[in-house]
Amino acid sequence: MYLLNLITDAFAMGPAPQGGGQGDPIMSLVASLLPLVLIIVVFYFLLIRPQQKRAKEHRQMLENLKRGDKVITVGGLYGVVDSVNPNTVILKVAENVKLKFSKQSIAALRPATDED
Repeated sequence: MYLLNLITDAFAMGPAPQGGGQGDPIMSLVASLLPLVLIIVVFYFLLIRPQQKRAKEHRQMLENLKRGDKVITVGGLYGVVDSVNPNTVILKVAENVKLKFSKQSIAALRPATDED
């Protein structure tokens, strides 16, 4: 009997329930998922979308490569496109020096103001 009195006293000292019930479970679920959805949206617009845009621009640049274009490779080598094949590019890097590269290794076109 003494133990039962302690338990009831402990419950009597606890905080009173707020709102009188559990509330709407759907609103609770929405409130708990909202931060996760916001994080995913922020990641998409700040990280994923710009990366996809850069990849698309790089792909278009590689498709439009033609003889005479001045390019820079991912290794930092400057050259002029001598010929373009479906998967490879031959670059002229010096007089009588031609090197064969994978098309994917072309990083960018050199600006027109860039000197030889």
